[in-house]
Amino acid sequence: MVLNDPIGAHGQEWWRHAVTYQIYPRSFADGDGDGVGDLAGITSRLPYLRDLGVDAVWISPFYTSPQKDHGYDVADYRDIDPLFGTLADADELLERAHEVGLKVIVDLVPNHTSDAHEWFQAALAAGPGSPERDRYLFRDSPAGAPGTPPNNWRSVFGGDAWTQVEDGQWYLHLFDASQPDLNWRNPEVGDMFVDVLRFWLDRGADGFRVDVAHGLFKEESLRDQVVAAGRQPSSDARDAADVPMVERTERDEPMWDQPEVHDVYRRWHEVLAKYDGDRMLVAEAWTQSPESMARYIREDEMSQAFNFAWLLASWSASEFTEVVTGTLAATEAVHGSPTWVLSNHDVDRHVTRYGGGPVGLARARAATLTMLALPGSAYLYQGEELGLEQVDVAPEHRSDPFWLRTGHVGRDGCRVPIPWSGEAPPFGFGPGDGQPWIPQPTAWAALTVEKQEADPDSTLAFYRAALAVRRTFAHTAGDAVEMLDLGPDVVAFRRGPLTVALNCGTEPVAVPDGDVLMASGPVGATLPADTAVWLG
Repeated sequence: MVLNDPIGAHGQEWWRHAVTYQIYPRSFADGDGDGVGDLAGITSRLPYLRDLGVDAVWISPFYTSPQKDHGYDVADYRDIDPLFGTLADADELLERAHEVGLKVIVDLVPNHTSDAHEWFQAALAAGPGSPERDRYLFRDSPAGAPGTPPNNWRSVFGGDAWTQVEDGQWYLHLFDASQPDLNWRNPEVGDMFVDVLRFWLDRGADGFRVDVAHGLFKEESLRDQVVAAGRQPSSDARDAADVPMVERTERDEPMWDQPEVHDVYRRWHEVLAKYDGDRMLVAEAWTQSPESMARYIREDEMSQAFNFAWLLASWSASEFTEVVTGTLAATEAVHGSPTWVLSNHDVDRHVTRYGGGPVGLARARAATLTMLALPGSAYLYQGEELGLEQVDVAPEHRSDPFWLRTGHVGRDGCRVPIPWSGEAPPFGFGPGDGQPWIPQPTAWAALTVEKQEADPDSTLAFYRAALAVRRTFAHTAGDAVEMLDLGPDVVAFRRGPLTVALNCGTEPVAVPDGDVLMASGPVGATLPADTAVWLG
């Protein structure tokens, strides 16, 4: 099967084949010793990222915030939370990143604000029917059912998606109760975010990662979600992660992926087009199919959308192959550019998802190598280049609102501050001596950047080598992919002069002809299980 080049005729904007490194500010580097990462810490580590070989950084929210959802509850989109620094620190970070050749993608949170935002405080004060309340989604209880939420929608973080205020009305929050959803049918909302875009573009931001990009508009009626008998309503497309890919069917989701959302991104596209330097937008859109994901990257909308199908696939050659062929076909149809990602701040680290320990690490390296060979851009999550696993965080150290609302494990385990140096916590995370905001495992002494830089066989050395080799073909190998049949347990394809094979089975398989350019583990006459190889 050959998938045609979907983007070769559309230029080579920097983001089309970029490798972007996600920074979760709380957990990357601490510049002032308070145990929480900050902008000054990020700036101090930019040379490390340059040497790693990435092209850009995406920085999770650093805006003024009560931090109930660690910055995704924004109180002021035009200022920096003191926890992370100042606007001057942000300006310095942008300047220094550009000096070392790195683009900077800023996280934007347009689906909801913090309940501390001045708009929401004004809405509470103004009362039912006011223009201030119309900026959010306030509703009354159904007729004849006082005290009942307006519909059956559930929060992504557990529980009802509605909270009642003192005057009896309810407001919608698809996430935490401290994150009221905005009413994007009110033109004031769209105008405000255009101003926010311009604020950061004027300061030098190269692009925006758009949080919950599929959620801005809801069906105007706010009707009940239709659910199958015996099942509970769900407000999270990520629930598909628990369903085998072959069994997934389209779900009724009146709160997600409504057609009106695309008008927002057409407007934003026009705003970015007025700036030089190929400014870009990447959508966090948990949609139900490659085709619905691709709608966000039509030529007059966003530049990219995260391809969560790759992340959601289990360790399976057939699932990986299905994701590759489906993604490339869908993006080709809209002349778009695909993305690939294995971990981020919302999911378990992929070493752990693939089984943990030596097996999980071998599979993680192999999946990463396969991903980096595909056309389009790749996103890496901080610490994956060190082979970090998910941490079992003690309940007293958990602060994820998903944990607080449900008692389920939550996302804290992938957000533990990364280890830089030394033999004990905080492993050079900052100038302080104690544990950072989430304690680090003492076993991470063997995984610090310092230790791995001295080991040519380390995961860090593997990432640096893979990214260096990738640069030799990323822009020249083309975007046509020919899938190869090397057996049911092998993902294999040819891209220009490059041949790639990933063995997801339990037995070695024959290695295709060619010179080994890069491998995720030892390769001889055969390709071992849980190993990938690039051949030229």
